[in-house]
Amino acid sequence: MKTTISHIKADIGSLPGHSSVYEPVVQEVGKFIREHGSGILTDHFISHVGDDIQITMIHNRGVDNPEIHELAWNAFIAGTALAKKVGLYGAGQDLLKDSFSGNIKGMGPGVAEMEINARKSEPFIIYMMDKTEPGAFNFPIFKMFADPYNTPGLVIDPNMHDGFKFEIWDIIEGKKIYLDTPEHMYDIMGMIGSKSRYVVKRVFTKENHEKLPDENVSVITTDKLSFIAGEYVGKDDPAGIVRIQSGLPAAGESLEAFSHPYLVSGWMRGSFNGPLMPVGMKDSKMTRFDGPPRVVALGFVLKDGKLTGPVDMFDDPAFDGARKTAVEIVDYLRRMGPFEPHRLPEDEMEYTSLPRVLEKLKSQFQHIDMEPAKKKLKVSTKDFD
Repeated sequence: MKTTISHIKADIGSLPGHSSVYEPVVQEVGKFIREHGSGILTDHFISHVGDDIQITMIHNRGVDNPEIHELAWNAFIAGTALAKKVGLYGAGQDLLKDSFSGNIKGMGPGVAEMEINARKSEPFIIYMMDKTEPGAFNFPIFKMFADPYNTPGLVIDPNMHDGFKFEIWDIIEGKKIYLDTPEHMYDIMGMIGSKSRYVVKRVFTKENHEKLPDENVSVITTDKLSFIAGEYVGKDDPAGIVRIQSGLPAAGESLEAFSHPYLVSGWMRGSFNGPLMPVGMKDSKMTRFDGPPRVVALGFVLKDGKLTGPVDMFDDPAFDGARKTAVEIVDYLRRMGPFEPHRLPEDEMEYTSLPRVLEKLKSQFQHIDMEPAKKKLKVSTKDFD
């Protein structure tokens, strides 16, 4: 029988501002899952990063199951009731509908699910980010599954040597494409470097893979709330599931992809670039400039529908260097204030007053006659003789 891992997350209120979860609300969500998930789930775990509550659920009902999605939705509704009672900031902000409509996708919470043929030992890592966007996973997922400098198993492990299949979404046009590594590595890089448009949704083993034929081995939440709601209602704060070991990236290879605090979009008001800092769950509150953006990694082993763990993988001095570098990058970027490239380009700005400012000044703009300049720019070949 196949096993399904469903990871669903939402921001339903923070203490204070957009800093961190309120523990009684986390407990309320967990209580609802315990009381109403028996007979539906075989196991679950409640966690958090920044102001987002995360629910990891194990079951055998497949992806997009209405009962599983409704269970998570109602758990977030229960938590929201308490969040509103105590006046948490942004209470229920990721719950965009008044009632559940059969599938939680498009309703605000982020969803990452995979149905798998569980191995004898099934280790996996849940990565959870705050103050950034789904495309923030593009760089580390590529490093894990396609970069031999990060993952030497791609070179020396015969079960990884053929590479993997990437499912990439164009979240602007609503299209997807499947491309293999290493054959289409440059094509993949050409797309996912534009992380605000092209995002890695899933990674699969190839059909000729000896151990796991055509198996889903990684999945990322890819909900763009700005397109779901028609206006910006909160940064997407993605999460992802990555299976590891036995023909897949080792735990250390998977984690190594976060050893360099690369730049991601989001941070303050969803409108600034900043370094992604790997931290333990206890250090995932958002403080400096509402950040910096952070990622938490929880490692589990799955057996017979039951979870063992987690291990808080980044709660380790081995990542102190990455954290130190992230702080140095923060110091450098913050001196730029509201100037690009610290601030995002205008077309990527999220919940901000800038469009209103520009609308107010619209009538004051004057036309510039560019024709004389254009004529002067005409160049003939004799100019290069």
